[in-house]
Amino acid sequence: MSLIQSAKLNGLDPYAYLKDILDRLPTQPARRIAELLPHNWKPTTQAD
Repeated sequence: MSLIQSAKLNGLDPYAYLKDILDRLPTQPARRIAELLPHNWKPTTQAD
């Protein structure tokens, strides 16, 4: 719940935020995990 609230407080769409970080988490290096926090997060660009 705190990640959802933090995403909202940072002006993010909670669904898009959670979907992206859960997709990226398995391959995200531990030293760069802070990039996935709501205040640091930048969405990945996907070419559809």
